[in-house]
Amino acid sequence: MTLHRNSRKYHKWLMLFVGLQFIVWSASGTYMVLMDIDYIHGDSFVAAKKQSLKPEQVQYSFRQLLAEHAQAKNIELGFMLKQAVYRFSLNKEKVIISAKDGQQLSPINKSLATEIAKQNYAHKNAVISSVQLITAEPPRELSARHLPVWRIDFDHFASPSFYISANSAQLVTKRHSFWRIFDWMFAFHVMDYIDESPDNKLLLIVSVLAFLASIFGLVLTYYRLAPAQNKRNKGKSRRIKLSRLGGGAANEKT
Repeated sequence: MTLHRNSRKYHKWLMLFVGLQFIVWSASGTYMVLMDIDYIHGDSFVAAKKQSLKPEQVQYSFRQLLAEHAQAKNIELGFMLKQAVYRFSLNKEKVIISAKDGQQLSPINKSLATEIAKQNYAHKNAVISSVQLITAEPPRELSARHLPVWRIDFDHFASPSFYISANSAQLVTKRHSFWRIFDWMFAFHVMDYIDESPDNKLLLIVSVLAFLASIFGLVLTYYRLAPAQNKRNKGKSRRIKLSRLGGGAANEKT
């Protein structure tokens, strides 16, 4: 009975310590499983668009670009709204120049960032509620590597926000209310209370304690089920014995 008594004691105190986290794991895990991950990524908020580049849109040649920007790296030819542009990295920063005359277009201003956000947004009639330039201390939902960015908030279901890079004029990420809840649920699920890492020490400690609590719970289950099973086995043996005795008595009478 010592093992039974100790298992009861340890299971009780361990569950008292980790029981709340069990509830948090269950609630956060349920939310993350039920939500469609593509919707969480915000793909449905982005408009599908196809633009074809025409030769007459590119009058500033690649050779001219290299002559004036010899240190340019990762050069791309694309669009900014309907205008053909070159994007490239220069001194660890993104730069945009016009593919028509080579004029530098970055960083973009508020009105241009707003137009780019509207073009990328799937619901064309949505109203913009606020526009903000972020150059330092980004919110939790945005990586600092994207700075500086324009944050454009739409007055629409789930309160979506588009982040437009001020240097590349591209949509770098999109966020909305359900993503923000998902982010918090993930943080709670991996116990992101101290350091922002899924392999933090707090998670390891609580996981080990939860495992031990489960082991002691299995021991208690065994002690709970074993006596009942033994009782049923004894009852079955007794019925078999009585039936045999009853059969023997009947034979003697005959």
